[in-house]
Amino acid sequence: MSTERSHLERCIEPEACCIEPEACCISLEAEVPEVLFEGMREFLNDHPNWDLYRLISSALASFLFQNGCSDQGVTQHYLNGLFLRR
Repeated sequence: MSTERSHLERCIEPEACCIEPEACCISLEAEVPEVLFEGMREFLNDHPNWDLYRLISSALASFLFQNGCSDQGVTQHYLNGLFLRR
């Protein structure tokens, strides 16, 4: 098992799950290629109704949904990203 995967599994504790998934947030730290960072910065500058949290959440939900994740919370985040305009 890779180091990253085992670290992720240690961070996920079933007893720490929230009853309302929308209310649960965790901190996430990640290194991304500079070209992606610049793309995110440009997108956020051009779309003031978006913030970094919404962008990352939408990207993760889209990836997970499109790659077969069937969790209802992930599906809800994915659909919200498609149809809700905040």
